[in-house]
Amino acid sequence: MIIPAINSVHNELQTQYEEIAQNLENDEYKEKISELKEYYGVESDEELLMALKPHPVSISIAQAAMESAWAKSRFFVEANNLYGIWSFNKNEPRIAAVQQRGSRTIWLKKYSDIKDSIRDYYKTLARSYAYKDFRELKMQTDDPYILIEKLDSYSEIGEKYAENLSEIIRYNKFYLYDR
Repeated sequence: MIIPAINSVHNELQTQYEEIAQNLENDEYKEKISELKEYYGVESDEELLMALKPHPVSISIAQAAMESAWAKSRFFVEANNLYGIWSFNKNEPRIAAVQQRGSRTIWLKKYSDIKDSIRDYYKTLARSYAYKDFRELKMQTDDPYILIEKLDSYSEIGEKYAENLSEIIRYNKFYLYDR
């Protein structure tokens, strides 16, 4: 259920990336490219391609496994939230965490289906300043073990996060899903 959904979204994003990369100079694509640049908050064609290029599927699967406790977390079961994506907008569907941070309630996004969660996860990595180094590096390599080193901001455990992802990818042979 999860891996086919991740593959499907990855294929959508890969197709879009290839289409835009091939048509950067095509006048018929100027408006679409302009809209995408605005959506991703980038100015140059190079930055747009960095935002659009999807990273290896193995990373997406490993993060989904880790963040959703292998699809058993309350956030996944009740909100289709595979990646622990927080919500800062009270007007969007969301779910409260049981534990608070001091007096602050932590909210996580609630998705209509798994694919929406996966798309939002890719969007988060494509737009957030915290993952700028990750985006730059994925233009140079598709090696998941190198790329995950730039995901230390994804989790409060920092550098240990990459170690855990590496173990999950290796032990479960998720690298076999990469092309």
